[in-house]
Amino acid sequence: MSKLKIEKGASRVRRVPLKTTIDGAVADDIELMCQWSENETSYVVNQLLRFALEQSEDFQEYKQSHGGHLPTTEDRKNFVPASAALKPESGSAKARETAQ
Repeated sequence: MSKLKIEKGASRVRRVPLKTTIDGAVADDIELMCQWSENETSYVVNQLLRFALEQSEDFQEYKQSHGGHLPTTEDRKNFVPASAALKPESGSAKARETAQ
């Protein structure tokens, strides 16, 4: 398992606004982490999100299959997580066709 690394005082990156709200307890922890690491909130949030995204195997497979581009609405409709793709479709027409 990898570890989250927050470098002290390293918060200069290109930024894109993200419209969202964060739960109060999470916001408090982020603020405390900012104080501890001497970084801006946006840097800490980016590091936390980057770490979480890297830990998601299903998302990483999806990202690889789409060449890292932003998915369209059609891409999202057709996405099947790797874990779901391994499960048999019992009772479906497709499963019945395969069995014949």
